[in-house]
Amino acid sequence: MNYTLHQLRVFSVIAEKQSITKAAEELNMTQPAASIQLKKLQDQFDIPLTETIGRRIFITDFGMELYRIAQRVLSEIESIHYQSQSYQGILSGKLRISIVSTGKYVMPYFLRDFLKANPGIELEMDVTNKRRVISSLEQNEVDFSLVSVVPAHIAIQEEILMQNKLYLFGPGKDVIDTKGKKDAELFKQLPLIFREEGSGTRFAMQQYFHQAHIRPKISLSLTSTEAVKQAVVAGLGYSVLSILSLKNELKQKEVKVIPVKGFPLHSQWRMIWLQKKQLSAVAHAYLQYLQKNKTSIIKQHFSWTAAY
Repeated sequence: MNYTLHQLRVFSVIAEKQSITKAAEELNMTQPAASIQLKKLQDQFDIPLTETIGRRIFITDFGMELYRIAQRVLSEIESIHYQSQSYQGILSGKLRISIVSTGKYVMPYFLRDFLKANPGIELEMDVTNKRRVISSLEQNEVDFSLVSVVPAHIAIQEEILMQNKLYLFGPGKDVIDTKGKKDAELFKQLPLIFREEGSGTRFAMQQYFHQAHIRPKISLSLTSTEAVKQAVVAGLGYSVLSILSLKNELKQKEVKVIPVKGFPLHSQWRMIWLQKKQLSAVAHAYLQYLQKNKTSIIKQHFSWTAAY
């Protein structure tokens, strides 16, 4: 047998994505090139690695066995690379982080200078929904997760990064008069756009309305912060979002903060990790970096929020 590491890598991604097309995209290959590598690997075995039903590709039991072995082989190859850099005094390895979607407005600023100072580190960052973030943490698939609502059912450690302030906002040309109106009256009047169930932003909104005994007028629910912002800009309603996600829209006057009693709502961006997790050298170095530099990062990149 003379299959190559490249063939194993291509097959591993195909097995993970359950799609040759998606695997090719991730590997920056053309779909035909990925198919050729899969065929060359398959030619080494008499037992099929995959089967196609309709337009879907499925990995056979034997294929899954090969996938698990390939993962171990590729991991060892990576270790050789990182160890060689370590002997040269270079901090190297993978840093795996999962973040909730709104965290994309926060996390890059806490990573930039660390990655610049340590070019031997490979970052894997999954920007996804809260459910997937917590799942990846529970399954020990990541070193850290960035959340604004801490899961109660997992034993974790945490590092608080910064405050997260959520405001009620509306279209830039909004002319609604909030003076003299009680919260209940205002929120019965405003068509509200919610984030999907499970999001930290929706959780904060629901807590506020529950504590204030308010039954809001819900217009629609959307699955991303970007979708919510565009819906508000288009005049479909009002919403509550982190001020950190609104920098450009506020600057362009596409949206405006609506002053209302009880706002902003407050939460905190927290970096969390499993309580019993043995952090890698890379993860430990990054945690130390955060603890030392988070205050200066906030001052440099987020001081603009003080105006609201």
